[in-house]
Amino acid sequence: MYSDNQDWKLENGSLKIRTHRGWVELRYANNRQLHRYLYGGWIPSSELKLKTDGGRRVLAYITFVKVHPVFYDKKNVIAVDGNENNITIAIFRNSVLVEVIRIETGLGKIVIAYAVRRKRISKGKSTKTREIKKKLRKLREGGRKKDILYKVVNFIEELARENNAVIVIGDISGDDKERMEKNKSRKLRHRIHQWSIATLIKLLEDRPIHVVRVSERGSSSVDPFTRRRIDGYSPLVIRTAVRGANGRFKVVKVVLRVAYVDGRVVERDVVGAINIGLKYLSSDGSPMALGSTGAHEVWVKQVNPHQGPTPLTEIQVFGNTIKYR
Repeated sequence: MYSDNQDWKLENGSLKIRTHRGWVELRYANNRQLHRYLYGGWIPSSELKLKTDGGRRVLAYITFVKVHPVFYDKKNVIAVDGNENNITIAIFRNSVLVEVIRIETGLGKIVIAYAVRRKRISKGKSTKTREIKKKLRKLREGGRKKDILYKVVNFIEELARENNAVIVIGDISGDDKERMEKNKSRKLRHRIHQWSIATLIKLLEDRPIHVVRVSERGSSSVDPFTRRRIDGYSPLVIRTAVRGANGRFKVVKVVLRVAYVDGRVVERDVVGAINIGLKYLSSDGSPMALGSTGAHEVWVKQVNPHQGPTPLTEIQVFGNTIKYR
């Protein structure tokens, strides 16, 4: 591993490396992907990793970086609230809430299902044996989670470009995770530990968009419209039929956490996303949440990351009752 680009360089079709015996030259074969980055405005980073394939061939891993100009209006905000089974997004234009999107990821369900299958496969056996490792790899928990997160990141990046907006995301620190895991059962601690919010933030920060982290603490406990404290939420399940890509209809179950504030219904994840956006826009932010048509005109769009931006259904959560269409 070389961490300083003064110890290696690419010149005249070869890789030159500084060793204790001086410079060593490694000739590399014609590589179309390498040339695309070398002559496409990309710059090699300082890190170089070398690895042998067991024979005389040496594999070189080079990271390229490119500076992309990022343009955004600080009054246009894409506020992101990461949850166990969904990512809720509140869109502000000119400091006014105009739209809410809820992406159903199902990551929490994947974690639970994987834990059950892992327990069944490894029951009475060691997880370090080759046979058990092979069976666990076939479950592809990490691959499935990454696939969903990449699709979510692409969706959020496209929203940021369309709205010329800054991404504001609720951040969960290590101390916050420890506080959440305290006095919890082993299964619940495992689910909290597998929360993918840190990976989501890292993937967003690797994209050519402006990302700002804000604390998520207390974002779901205050009504963004009246600033009144919300004591608790009750579960509510909505089922609706949607047409899939193959033309067949499928029943989609949406699990909500709702509360009543001044005769209005508010949903926990939507409240969290709006308050995250308001933390960035203003110190108190209450006048900014209501658009010219009122909060009751803001519908929550349900989106499946595998099917793109087409909403599965739309839910109204700021009226005196829950409605969906």
